[in-house]
Amino acid sequence: MIVRVADKADVLIVDEEPENLHLLAQMLRDDFLVHAFAEFARFVAHIEMGKPADLILLDVNMPGRNPHAVCAWLRCKRALVHVPIIFLGSRGSPQDEGREFVTGADDYISTPFLPSIAIPRLRHHVHLGRSLRIIEEKSGNLEKEMRERTEELEKANKALRRKSDEVERVHDATIIAFTMLAETRDNETGMHLRRTQNYVQQLALSLRHHPRFAGELDELAIQLLFKSAPMHDIGKVAIPDHILDKPGELTAEEFEIMKTHTTHGRDAIFAVERSLGDENDFLVAAREIAYCHHEKWDGSGYPQGLAGEDIPLFARIMAVADVYDALISVRVYKTGMPHAKAVNIIRAGRGSHFDPDVCDYFLRIEEQLAVIAERFGGESDMQRVAAAGPPERACAVAREPYKPGASIG
Repeated sequence: MIVRVADKADVLIVDEEPENLHLLAQMLRDDFLVHAFAEFARFVAHIEMGKPADLILLDVNMPGRNPHAVCAWLRCKRALVHVPIIFLGSRGSPQDEGREFVTGADDYISTPFLPSIAIPRLRHHVHLGRSLRIIEEKSGNLEKEMRERTEELEKANKALRRKSDEVERVHDATIIAFTMLAETRDNETGMHLRRTQNYVQQLALSLRHHPRFAGELDELAIQLLFKSAPMHDIGKVAIPDHILDKPGELTAEEFEIMKTHTTHGRDAIFAVERSLGDENDFLVAAREIAYCHHEKWDGSGYPQGLAGEDIPLFARIMAVADVYDALISVRVYKTGMPHAKAVNIIRAGRGSHFDPDVCDYFLRIEEQLAVIAERFGGESDMQRVAAAGPPERACAVAREPYKPGASIG
């Protein structure tokens, strides 16, 4: 409990000379609550009982008592840490008083003393000691409150982390659900989604060392690209079965319908963005990839005919990965081609179909991509080659209308 400064202070006086003790007690009684002890044992008992004390006056000449040892003992008491201890002694040299002062006491007052001088000094020590105790108490309360708030904040952070992990799991599950929906509509997807997801991750990890992309492809951006890549063909759920599953080449009209999978994907993702009300980095990345991964560096792609760096970076990376996988994969309308031949076609598209730098880095890591293709190979070519039909069905990666004599490599 904090004691108001206006209250009379409890002053403990220890002096084994009864006459001195009586004089001191009478002198201080009007200003302090005086507790006088002629026997050191009674003083010790008072202290051990935890009785209040605002000031302790110790006679330095107590027979058989070392005042410095007594002072050290008092300082060990938690409740007395900020209680001033003043040595009382006969007037000596300034050096003697200085020596007593530095050995643990807060002050040294020579006796006999004048009340007009000594009492203000004692009041000052009482005020200082009480102020220090108030500060310590408030500091302790503040420390306790901070500790409690820190514990509450840590609990809240743990709950938030659990919630964040839960949201992340729901987020990932949602991606899987969407991509599985696409897979049920298009036999081409399946492992294609997993392969292209890993292709773009490896490409991005390589490209981040290029000065042109270092500012865009940090760790978070690469993780975002990896997670949003499987959404690139989500718009195919809106393509009619007779076009999506057609084993032969598409007509010009059918190809125009097939191209709308980019806008359908964009619109579906944008609808989710609108329902959330806030811009979401994942949805923005997924929308850009779904909408723009068929754009070409020279502006001849679709649906907008964007060129160069007007095409979002994620879509430019996706374009290389998507074409490479389409070339090596068995589809209902074509056989798969060897890795080396697919790489040559990608190389030929540098600066026309593909961002030159993205293409160059693809060529640097093409062996790593071949390992990914083998790891996520799905059904073997031998299992599906029979469904591929005649060679003319290998018309083009984007299922363009077949033209006699056309070649894809």
